Amino acid sequence: MTVPTKPSPTGSRHPAPDSVSPDAPGTPVPPEDRPGLPLHTPVIDWFDEHARDLPWRRPEAGAWGVMVSEFMLQQTPVARVLPVYEQWMARWPRPADLAVEAPGEAVRAWGRLGYPRRALRLHGAATAIAERHGGDVPTEHAQLLALPGIGEYTAAAVASFAYGRRHPVLDTNVRRVLARAVSGVRYPPNATTAAERRLARELLPEDDATAARWAAASMELGALVCTARNESCHRCPISERCAWRLAGKPAHAGPARRGQTYAGTDRQVRGRLLAVLRESHSPVPRATLDRVWHEPVQRARALDGLVSDGLVEPLPDGRYRLPLA
Repeated sequence: MTVPTKPSPTGSRHPAPDSVSPDAPGTPVPPEDRPGLPLHTPVIDWFDEHARDLPWRRPEAGAWGVMVSEFMLQQTPVARVLPVYEQWMARWPRPADLAVEAPGEAVRAWGRLGYPRRALRLHGAATAIAERHGGDVPTEHAQLLALPGIGEYTAAAVASFAYGRRHPVLDTNVRRVLARAVSGVRYPPNATTAAERRLARELLPEDDATAARWAAASMELGALVCTARNESCHRCPISERCAWRLAGKPAHAGPARRGQTYAGTDRQVRGRLLAVLRESHSPVPRATLDRVWHEPVQRARALDGLVSDGLVEPLPDGRYRLPLA
């Protein structure tokens, strides 16, 4: 079962952490104290007209396609995900197809999406689905949450977008929309708070299908209109009731928001080392890996980290390969 017409979210996203932080400044005003709520009707109407046509939103994607997209879209833009997603689903159209492959093949197919441990986690989830659920992505939130590599956000997203279940789905885009529209602040806290979770539950429409549409629509609104910078309030279906806009768009009062750096970091070195291993279908000598980065201490640290994370397997003869088990 899939949610009718475009059930899934889009945009790069950072899943809400499984841990809950204490309430932070900008505590939401209860919905019953603000006129014009619920917000879901105009947002869903906007979504019906403006939602992007993406492969994981189509009925043929099924629950597995939704799950794959959820893993890939974490912290990664849609444009980068699309070609990898299409290749992945063509090669592994069902969880069991991936489960029979070595985990290193998942890392190889992940390419340059970044954060490659997600590939190992997706492989682990596929293996568990094949072993515990007969190869079908489970329908219940608790069963999804019990899969390896799946946290609260992904379980809620798959249950909602694939099966039309009623769950609050809080990614960075949704949290930003709620922070601005209801709490009147520019950005949500760095970590998801108990107040945000309460607000998300309060705003959920009562019936499952509408709740699933609201989750997808609010996420799309954050991805396309209520963006982190250069928001397009003139295109927003709820701008007239947005608490942040009505307050004059006050500046962010929390900790400074720093963009992630990449050049020169261990992440960059890890990426270069993995690129060599992905391109080779036989084990790679250490001397070959040594050529990818000039600084030996950082290079060794990055390689040790890849081995510790299970992304690279060292062999007794000093060569390295993507993991087979």
